[in-house]
Amino acid sequence: MKTTATPFPIALWLDPESTLSAEHCQALQDAGWAATQVSTLDEAVSQAPHAAAIILHLANDIERLHQLQQQLSDAGLSTPVICRVERQALELVVQAAQEGAYSVVANLERRSGVWAKLKTELQNPESQPAPKTIRQVVFVDPASQHLLALAQKVAQVEVTALLVGPTGSGKEVLARLLHEASPRVNGPFVAINCAALPEQLIEDLLFGHEKGAFTGAHRDYKGAFEQAQGGTLFLDEIGEMPLHLQGKLLRVLQERQLTRLGAQAPVQLNVRVVTATNKDLRQAIASKEFREDLYYRIATFRMQLLPLRERPGDILPLAMQCLRQHETGEPGWQISAQAQRMLQLYGWPGNVRELQNVMQRAMVLCGGRCIEPDHLMFDHEDLQTVANPQSVAQSTSEPAPAPVMPMMPEPGTGLSRATRLNEHQVIMATLATTRSKTEAARQLGISPRTLRYKLAQLRELGLGMGVVHAGGLS
Repeated sequence: MKTTATPFPIALWLDPESTLSAEHCQALQDAGWAATQVSTLDEAVSQAPHAAAIILHLANDIERLHQLQQQLSDAGLSTPVICRVERQALELVVQAAQEGAYSVVANLERRSGVWAKLKTELQNPESQPAPKTIRQVVFVDPASQHLLALAQKVAQVEVTALLVGPTGSGKEVLARLLHEASPRVNGPFVAINCAALPEQLIEDLLFGHEKGAFTGAHRDYKGAFEQAQGGTLFLDEIGEMPLHLQGKLLRVLQERQLTRLGAQAPVQLNVRVVTATNKDLRQAIASKEFREDLYYRIATFRMQLLPLRERPGDILPLAMQCLRQHETGEPGWQISAQAQRMLQLYGWPGNVRELQNVMQRAMVLCGGRCIEPDHLMFDHEDLQTVANPQSVAQSTSEPAPAPVMPMMPEPGTGLSRATRLNEHQVIMATLATTRSKTEAARQLGISPRTLRYKLAQLRELGLGMGVVHAGGLS
């Protein structure tokens, strides 16, 4: 065991794989921590009553955090846990934040300023804003998983990203993921909706002003760019930005500095910019509504979010996620097979936002714990099968499919098994809405032979395959 001679607060450095390095130890000392190396969960819990925080290394999955939290809870302790995670492990970063880690830092983080900031926050909790709840994200459909893999790479590079997708498809969720998986994770995330602001206020809100710059400017104001220093600025609906401001935005992005209204000296910027739009910016360029040079500045990486109807594998997991997020009583919500089929038949013109509304209404109307077709009220009943729930069961000659419940990994589930559960979820949802394995394989983007192989693997793992097709039980 290695203990420094510095005063409190004590930070327990929990890492079974490696010892506390001299560089990390020095960074913690410079930040005012007393670092103590521990190698086991039991050792950490036994010393936790005297520690201000536990710094836990997460190597491959979230299980170690779950085990530590359980042991702390059993001992009646609430010691904050700071997780060290590899920067490129996007899913693990998000999971750790979702599962209650006080903070998530890069595994190789050696800057004393980062550790000093965490120490200050822990010692002065009343001065800190209430922690934000990070929304769980669903990337189950193959198209969504491909997007997640791309986001994981883009997050590590200091380039601008343009997120393109229809309203309600999850552009801000993806922007937050890019921030949380980047080296800027400990910096602020500032979001501005360019379409929701009066035109005369956008410039001031983005770039700020000095005291006395105009009538009513009684104090200095830092705009969104300065508020996002060291972090990420998300400009949503960038296509709605007035043309005369696009030139100023371009200069700020090129020069990495801005001058507040009424100021003389420029402010140097250390901000990553992520933008989003639901418009076709190339068409806006052709109609002289958007600057072409600004487009190429913000679209270093262009990431396309598909409408919900084009990623059907996400529909049921998102529906179940919504039920769990808004449940007020005992857990255990279910969606009947017929209701599942209705959810998958619907076109979702409002995308994820509309799905959330539908599920919240269903929870109000449902008297039990199982969502049935009568509980589903759609905003646009443009499909006869959706408007008339009985027609769902009559629309096909085969019996109604067995319930295909989206399975979420239980706490402590290993990463490999969690991956299998997600794969099982995608396969089962696709089989339930197709008439044959051949059609299911086509929708999944794999060969029928590969699908048979995957089904055999899932059976070996004990994951049932009770799905009925027109051709018989598979």
